[in-house]
Amino acid sequence: MSERKSLRAMWSDGAETHGLWLSAPSPITAEAGARLDFDYVCIDMQHGAVAYDHAVPMIQAIEFAGGIPIARVPWNEPGIIGKMLDAGCHGVIVPMVNTRAEAEAVVRAARYAPDGSRSWGPTLVSPRHENYRAWADATIAVIPMIETRDALSNLDDILSVPGIDAVYVGPADLGISLGLGPTGNDGNPIFDEALANIVAGCERHGVVPGIHASGALASRRRQQGFRMITIANDLLGMRASLHDEIRQAK
Repeated sequence: MSERKSLRAMWSDGAETHGLWLSAPSPITAEAGARLDFDYVCIDMQHGAVAYDHAVPMIQAIEFAGGIPIARVPWNEPGIIGKMLDAGCHGVIVPMVNTRAEAEAVVRAARYAPDGSRSWGPTLVSPRHENYRAWADATIAVIPMIETRDALSNLDDILSVPGIDAVYVGPADLGISLGLGPTGNDGNPIFDEALANIVAGCERHGVVPGIHASGALASRRRQQGFRMITIANDLLGMRASLHDEIRQAK
């Protein structure tokens, strides 16, 4: 079980958190990544190759290595949100949340009553915590994604939903929704203004702004005010390293 401070505790202390993104269905790479100095390790079940049967041992490997496992679920659906939390995730990132009602649905799925309607059944995770109910109430991070023009229009409504700890910007989908491309939008006034509005909204409502990025972009995102920054990806990192090795060899 992880001995680190929870994400919520780190954010409460004002800390900036850095994460690793896992797209490959492997507990081996999950453990290897968790042994590095990342504040969280996110298992991507939306666009990666990870299914539930892969995710369970990956969560175990991350916790075994002392890391904090979270997951991006495939969609805003209570069954998979609850199932990933029951498997041991310390938080969930939920894609394409565009309205207050959709944000409220995320909270309901992730929180126990009276704050939500998550069903009790932490069969896999409860042995890791003496009082799982108290641990979950204090620890689970609820993180809707802001990645469309509609979400920007409803930003204050979404951010004002009780029980949301952070929001997570998907810059590729946000760029596409704004009529731009999926990459290379930094410096475009439309894109930069959207990010600034998200950060300002988070400050108004006491919500942590998060974003998908890279090590090279971390400094810019920090200056923009983001405090949850994913800076590495398992497959992208592997490809970059292999490309560098073969380039040097030839």
